[in-house]
Amino acid sequence: MSYHFTVTLDCTFDEAIDKATAALKAKGLGVLTTINVQNAMKEKLGEDINPYTILGACSPSHALKAIKAENKIGVMLPCNVLVQQRDDGKIEVSIVDPIASMSAIKNESLGAVAMEVQDLLKSVAADLEAAA
Repeated sequence: MSYHFTVTLDCTFDEAIDKATAALKAKGLGVLTTINVQNAMKEKLGEDINPYTILGACSPSHALKAIKAENKIGVMLPCNVLVQQRDDGKIEVSIVDPIASMSAIKNESLGAVAMEVQDLLKSVAADLEAAA
């Protein structure tokens, strides 16, 4: 079982971040956090890596359902969307599969929410792929 849905885009890195953000927004998800891992590695370790940014995506209504079903679920939120430039210059967008990430938690109510979010995130990946 894979833990992500990945799409390769034919655009610049910054355009990929914009496209991913727009595709998430179109499905009712917002970006709560943006983590520029490339900059962090340079600043903290002096290491150069390819562009690598994590977008913390959230559907507020689904997050609330998840929190009500499992009050410690915040350790797994938000849903991460990774935008990275590969060594060959291609840009990938990888989206976490919430079913895989939450499979260790035995809670039927949470499982139902994870399935709903999985459907949303799969549709985000499909929209990105269709537009690629």
